[in-house]
Amino acid sequence: MVTAEVARLLGVLEGEQQRSRLQHLVGIKHDEHFRRAYLLPALGMGLIEMTVPGKPTSRLQRYRLTEKGAACLDAIHRKHK
Repeated sequence: MVTAEVARLLGVLEGEQQRSRLQHLVGIKHDEHFRRAYLLPALGMGLIEMTVPGKPTSRLQRYRLTEKGAACLDAIHRKHK
């Protein structure tokens, strides 16, 4: 089940984005809250992925939708129409 937070994250994720940019787009200032409520659940469900998976703290790290994430986002959009 996708939480409102994860759905919100999926809705702002276009292309490859840095964590700080995603955090700004969803309007969350607290880093740890964003990580626990938005980022980790989306990663755990396989809805987003890291561009540098072997180095999660890399300064070059970006996040992007997976195919599963894109399908989930489509389903969310269809549900709200």
